[in-house]
Order: sequence, then structure tokens, then C-alpha cells
Amino acid sequence: MLLTISTTDPALRPATDLGYLLGKNPDRVQSFELGFGRAHVFYPVACAERCTAALLLDVDPLPLEPYVNDRPYVASSFLSVAIAQVFGSALGGKSRERPERAGHALSFEATLESLPCRGGRALVEKLFVPLGYAVEAERLPLDPHFPSWGDGPYHRVRLRGAVRLGELLSHLYVLIPVLDDEKHYWVGDDEVEKLIRKGEGWLATHPERDLIAYRYLRHQRSLVRSALERLSLDESAPADAEATAAEETVEKKLRLDHVRIEAVVAELHALGAHSVIDLGCGEGKLLRALLREKAFTRLVGVDASLRALEIARQRLERERKERVELMQGALTYRDARFRGFDAAALVEVIEHVDPSRLAALEGVVFGDARPGSVIVTTPNAEYNVLFESLPAGRYRHSDHRFEWTRGEFAAWVSRVATTHGYETRVQGIGAEHPVHGPPTQMAVFRRAQGEGA
Repeated sequence: MLLTISTTDPALRPATDLGYLLGKNPDRVQSFELGFGRAHVFYPVACAERCTAALLLDVDPLPLEPYVNDRPYVASSFLSVAIAQVFGSALGGKSRERPERAGHALSFEATLESLPCRGGRALVEKLFVPLGYAVEAERLPLDPHFPSWGDGPYHRVRLRGAVRLGELLSHLYVLIPVLDDEKHYWVGDDEVEKLIRKGEGWLATHPERDLIAYRYLRHQRSLVRSALERLSLDESAPADAEATAAEETVEKKLRLDHVRIEAVVAELHALGAHSVIDLGCGEGKLLRALLREKAFTRLVGVDASLRALEIARQRLERERKERVELMQGALTYRDARFRGFDAAALVEVIEHVDPSRLAALEGVVFGDARPGSVIVTTPNAEYNVLFESLPAGRYRHSDHRFEWTRGEFAAWVSRVATTHGYETRVQGIGAEHPVHGPPTQMAVFRRAQGEGA
């Protein structure tokens, strides 16, 4: 069975630094003894502009009888074990020689030459597309010498995406046996721990989470139930109340939260929007303001946290508001429910997303959901020096992954608009300082004329 991982990303130069990320020298073939055969790592392409690493797994079928049939020849849980044993440091997101590279997303292409797909191409897409990959899945003939026999259950699968190498390996580690719907070893409680650990950061909010758990744990309902409970608890954890309170204290004198909501509502009115999806709605502050306006006839709030959605639901019920729908979802995974809206709002959301996952969010919101308009607000980092209670160099909220200057935000807005066919303008929210600018910055994207939904 063969897995290849290639990159031509200009951010990785020379491209042979892929060897440092994988912890395997591109200048020689390396072999590793496993309990069921041997794994070989080699580099069929290794130059400054392009590098391809190959993991070839040679399974010895004799000790594994009687239950081995196609296992020596197609990607399966054997390959997942080989990934973990041969690329263990990279799977854990570590690189001794290039630690800074391991933490950044790069453009990769991964190819599995023969992968059992119990569910066909559609299942491959359901599993990998929400993770931000472009997927090619070619069904292979049962025997190329006898075309009349038709196609077999195997596919050649190629994945392209911008992810951290550790993320790519964790996705493959979990999802290869899910596609095969089989494992070559006994599955017990320790497999729940592996699933939770390898799925950290992506599995809890994956649209096919239940199916993944069910197949990965070999349909053992007690283990599946345990895993799903753990994942639900992880995803439902409330935001850091102390950090949220600290942010509100920092901005309290400016009544910035209130001013922000008013500015977004006014902008949605000006855009003529009637259906609005609040992506990252939290406890529903924007939704409550929109519900006071009759012009907004369809409102949907989305958040990854079940706890935040429950608080939003309780507050909206107290006000007897019935024109809004709340649903759980992650903004870095494509979701058909996000489509078909006049406008989308991301109010103080993007700064909570890891920079390596921003490309996935952009693809989901601007590429797949593709509303007529998008409003994005985020803190202006230049203004932070004016907050007396905020220590120098600190973000307004401990969960913020970044805070952008006006120039950084404008550059991001311009790139996203150009990539996805939107027209934009950027403006400030709140009283503007002559040197440091406004406390909040807002971008309004409008889909360019002639750009289809």
C-alpha cells in the first residue's frame, strides 16, 4: 500500500524541508520493522521547488491469516498504524529541526493509490471536503486485464489542501479505517482515547462525526456512545467566563459591544438584507437586536458551542421570539445549511480562529456559502494602547489568536474579496483616535455583479 505526500508551496523553500517536517531524510531510503511487515520511506521527487515523500507499506500476509485478504495491497488500518509509528513526531505536530514550520499551514497533495471506500466517492467527499480539501476519487477496475468484470470497491484518492502537516496526518490516520469500515486489530477503550486525541481540533464539529466514531470504533455502541459524549463535552465547553468578562471590562467605557451591534444592524438594513445568518452567534446578542426589526424575515444563528446556543435559546424564548433558528456548526467546515442567505455576519469571530484555519473559514463563508453580502468586525490592535486596564502586548480576550492592525485587516479583506469575487469597503466602529484609529474595524463585502451564488 502506498501513500505519497507532495508540496510545491513557495513558503517551504527548499521544498526538501518536507523531510525535516516528517523527520525522514530525503537523501536515502529508510526502512522500519513493524509487527505486520516493513515500512519504507523514500522520496521519488526531491528538489528545491517540489518534494514528494512516499510511505510504502509491505505487509506480510502469512502471519495474519485467516482474516487477511486484500489487506496487504490496499490502504487500511495497517497504514494508519504505519503513519503513527513512522511519522509519529509529525503526526503530533512536532518537528525538531523546523518547529516553526510545523505550526503553519502549507499546501499539500496526498495520494492514496488504492483505498477501500465502503460508501464510494460520495463518502470520501463527505469526510474530506468539510476539512477544506479538494478531492479527486477515481474508481479502480477490479482487474485491468478483464474490463468486463467492472469496477472494484477501491479508489485512487488525491487530496489537496492548505493544512498543517500534523493535521493532514491526523485526518488520514482516523479516516482511512473509517472509509475501509474495518480494522485489523481488537478495538477497546484505548481506541476511544486514540480517536479523541487524533481528532482534537476537528472531529468534534465535523458534520459526519457520528459516522466517523461508529466506523472507527468498529460499530461497538458502548464505545461509540462514550466517544460521542466526550466529544460533545469538549465542544460544549463554555467560553472562558473570566476572559470574556475581562474583555467587556476593557471595552465598557466605550459601550463598544452596543455600538458594534448597532453598526452591524444599520449596515444590514442599508444592504437591504432580509435573510441573515449570524456565524459565530455566541449567546445571541446580534440576533436579539435583529429580531426587533421587522425587515429581517429569516434569521439563523450558528455556533460551535452547545452551551452558548442553549444560553441564546433561553434568552430568545424569554422574549418570545420565534423567528430565529439556532444550530450547531463549525465555520471551518462546509455546511449546506449556510447557503442561500442575503447576508452573513461574523461579529468579533475571526480573531478566535487559528491563523492556519483562516483559509478554511474563507472557503466556507465566501466560497461555498457565498451570501450576497458579508459583514466582518474585528478589534483594531493599534487602539489597544489606549485601554488603561489592558497590559502592553496583551490581547483583549485570552482566546484571541491574533488582533490585526488596520493595514493587516485591509490586506486580508482585499485578498479575500479578490479571490472570491466580492467588492468591499472598510470602516471604523466607535470614536476614532487621530493616531490609533477606531477601536473596532468593520469590512462590508458585497458579491460583485455577475458573480453567481
